[in-house]
Order: sequence, then structure tokens, then C-alpha cells
Amino acid sequence: MNIQERLFRQPPEQLVEVIIKYHGSLAFIAEQLGAVAERLNESYAILTLPLNMVSLILSVPNVEYYELPKTVYTQLRRSMSASGVYQVQSQTKYNLTGRGVLVGIVDSGIDYTHPDFRNPDGTTRILYLWDQSTVGTPPPGFRRGHLYTREDINAALSSEDPFSVVPEQDFIGHGTAVAGIAVGNGASSGGVERGAAPESELIVVKLVPYEVPGFSRSTEIMRAVKFCIDTAQFLGFPISVNISYGTNDGAHDGSSLFEGFINSESLRWKTVISVAAGNEANAGHHFYGRVQEGQTEFVDIAVGDNYTQLFLTLWKNFADTFTVELFAPNNLSTGVINQLQPVTQVTVAGVQMVILFGQPTPFTFNQEIYFSLVGVDGPIVNEIWRLAVTGVNIVDGRYNIWLPLMPMPMRSTRFFLPNVENTVSLPATAERVITVGGYNSLLNTSTSFSGRGTTYGTFGQKPDLVAPAVNIFAPKVGGGYDSFTGTSMAAPFVTGSAALMMEWGIVRGNDPFLYGQRVKAFLCRNATRSFTIEYPNSIWGYGSLNLNDTMDDMVFLVQ
Repeated sequence: MNIQERLFRQPPEQLVEVIIKYHGSLAFIAEQLGAVAERLNESYAILTLPLNMVSLILSVPNVEYYELPKTVYTQLRRSMSASGVYQVQSQTKYNLTGRGVLVGIVDSGIDYTHPDFRNPDGTTRILYLWDQSTVGTPPPGFRRGHLYTREDINAALSSEDPFSVVPEQDFIGHGTAVAGIAVGNGASSGGVERGAAPESELIVVKLVPYEVPGFSRSTEIMRAVKFCIDTAQFLGFPISVNISYGTNDGAHDGSSLFEGFINSESLRWKTVISVAAGNEANAGHHFYGRVQEGQTEFVDIAVGDNYTQLFLTLWKNFADTFTVELFAPNNLSTGVINQLQPVTQVTVAGVQMVILFGQPTPFTFNQEIYFSLVGVDGPIVNEIWRLAVTGVNIVDGRYNIWLPLMPMPMRSTRFFLPNVENTVSLPATAERVITVGGYNSLLNTSTSFSGRGTTYGTFGQKPDLVAPAVNIFAPKVGGGYDSFTGTSMAAPFVTGSAALMMEWGIVRGNDPFLYGQRVKAFLCRNATRSFTIEYPNSIWGYGSLNLNDTMDDMVFLVQ
């Protein structure tokens, strides 16, 4: 009911995407629903089908569960020496450069003309560049986009007008900076800075933009991760994948199909997946409360200018019974709503509201209450909106509410009394990825923005560790370098470090099983920790990235 009703405004013939977890014949499922099926792996797929067929999905026995795509946003907000990377690259020590290990960049694209991504002879280090946002010939097994090969890019680089040959461009610069930190060779920086794995070759996926620059959807990330790992497995190279996008749409406990798929892919082939923890700690987008039986708590939300739509997602223990009531600034309300009304539609203060009481899924014990607000004739009134949460029958009483991730200029919408814990965004909440928070390596201090974890999550503490995230020197679109801040920039430090570890272990034959959770375990074990702080914790995880100590520890253990 929850999933279906989120689509209620769309015309019934409109095509929509749905993520499914399934078993058996995917072709049979597609035939029953009149859908186009896109297999991701043996358990996950994406269906494209008419809206009026969505309600029939669970009538097909092979479908175990389904969910709609989530909107994800870039996590943008170098200090290789502080992370122990330069020491490991040193010819007098390990002389690791990432050679023989692929790095997958799932992001906004890449400036393939930038010298940082070329070999000394001027040819590209990019093996494949899949631009999901253009029309052309996609990779085999995928339905959209255009796949450019190394040969295509080399032809473009030898042309007077490269973009007439390979028209892919990184319009926001996020992916270019991320790729540069992970694998840039510092070719035009005078040798001052280079990435963690400067001889790794690249697989780049440019995500389809969704509504606003920097936004995409979870289905595009799922396709991208599958493509990267499929390609690496076909070529026979280990791969380290970077995801610096995230969303607040979910329980933040690893239970969504989005997180489940990322988990399943991390177990496939010789793979490491690193994900930015997000920049939500100080964004004011998370509220934590605990209501007693017979008590009402009021949650105030400041809505900024020019929002035509907004959502809130409240997650609670299914054993508890709540009622909710949403008040507009003029004090008109939706009225008291309980779970006997699974779907409520009402218009208040010029805003059409839909309130949905979900139910536990096969993958989560918790219950979602979803609020959708859409301005009827203009923006939502930019004043204080108040949510009343009342405990009716309480066993636990704890609940969490999230607002969506928003671009920096639009962050005026926030809770009046936000909570900084449990602000790691999806899919960094997936159990088997390396979740990377950010810290200021110049001052050796935590940052106010880096997403924080909590024991509320099914899988315990996140992030796993932190890496430099403030004023990181990285390649910019059009050539040259610029300074970048955010956990988006922290994740590729770990992505590149994992590539160096896999070069030493897999490529050089020192440890053929050095991938997946084994890489994460060694990185967490050897992270730098302060004696004044108790670890692991919600800010630092197990500490800050220290690749040099990690390598020393591995060498000692295998000897």
C-alpha cells in the first residue's frame, strides 16, 4: 500500500521504475506484468512498467518484495600524507600505485581531457565511460545511455574538438574531483599532489541527472555498480568502487532493497565498495524523539522559501501505536490520523498532503509513516509547520524523522531541534560497504558536517572510519585544480587506498583474498586513534585512515 500510494498522482499509463527482489524466472515476471525487466543479479532486478500494473507486482509469486527508486544527491562539501598513502606509494617502501586494479567511479561524470587521467604518452587511463544520460549504444544487458571505450576516448583526445567525438562532460565537477583524489596522477600540478592510486585504470559511470543537477536515483547507482563489477570480473581485475551520493529516504538501518543490493554486490567478485557518509550532521534534517504512552510530542519544522514539494519520513517500532497530526502555520491541521487510516489525503493551507502508514517488510521490523507535501498553486508556506506525535500504546517509544537531502542553497528547511546522530545517509548505511566519514586533517579535528552513526541501525556503528574532507586539492573541470570539502572527497581516499591494498595482495600475490570485508577489517584495525576518545564511535568510527600502518600490519601477519 505504502509504495503504491506514493505514485497516486501519476497518470495510470505512465511508465515507472520499480526495484524488485525475486527468485526464479525474471522473464516470467516481466511477461506477467507487461514489464521490461533489467537483471541486476540473481536476486535483484529493475522493472519498467505502466503505473496501473504496480499494484499487481506482489501477485506474481516469484517477486519477494519491491520498492520505488530513491532520490540521491552528491555528498560534496588532500591530505595523502596524513592518511599514510604517500608512504605506501614510496619507492623506498612498498612502491604501490594501483597498477592492475580497476577503480570504479559512480558519479556525475569525468573531465576525460584532464591530464590527471592520462598516461605519460597522452592516452587515456579510462577503460570504459558509460554516460547514462545520453542516447546511444549502452553496455550489453543495459537499456539506456552510451558506452564509450578507451579507443573512443583516445580518438577524442587526438581530435581538435574532443567533445565532438565523445560528448560526455561533467557539468558539476563532482565526479572529476572524486576521481582525481582516488586515481589522479598529478600530471599538471607540478608534482605537488596526486591521487591515492595514480596508475589504476578507470571505469566511470555518469549517472542520469534527476530533476536538479547533482541529483540522481538509486536505480541508476544500482545499474552503475553492477556494470563496474561485471566489467572487472570479465576482464579479470580486482575493483575498488566509489559512491559519493546519498539519500535520507529510508530507515537508515540497511533494510531497503537499495542497501540490500549494494550489500549483495559487495560479495561478488574481488570487490571493495566505499561510500561517503554524507554531510547531514549539521544540516538539521534529522529529529529523534521518544514518546511515552498518553503523551504528545511536538516537532517543529522550518520550511524555507520556494519549496513546492517536501517529504518527511518517520520510522518507529512497529510494536508501538502512534497517532500523528500535521499543523500548518495558520494552525489548520490534517486532523488526528492513526494507522487504521493507512492512506490520508487532505489539503491544508494550499498544500496537498498525503500521509501513509506503512507496515513492516520482510527486511525490517520498523514501521514508516510517510508525509508528502505538495503546493497546489505555488510554494509551501515558508513558516513553521508543526507535527504532533502521540503515544497511544507504547512498548519502545523511540522514533526518528528525516527530511530529504537538499542542495546547500536550499538548506533553510530544517527541524528546530535537530539531532546530529543517525545522519549517515543511504547507501552508506549498508553493512558491507566501507562507510567513510570526514575530518579536518590539517587540524586533526572532526567536522561539523560529517554524517554520524548510532547503534539504532541494525548493523551497529557507522561510519567505519574517517578520511580527510576539508579543503582537498583535486582536479577541476577544464583543467587545473581547486579546493573541495565534504565526505564526497573523503570516500575516494579509501577507494584509492583499497586499490593499493589489492595491488599488493591480489596482483602481487601476497594475499589473494585481500578484498571485501577483509580490506575493511584491516583498515579499521589500523586506523589512527586518539587515546582520549573511546572507539568505535558515531563521529570517527574506528579512527582516521592510516594506510601505512595498515600495510605494515598486513606484511607482519603474512610473514
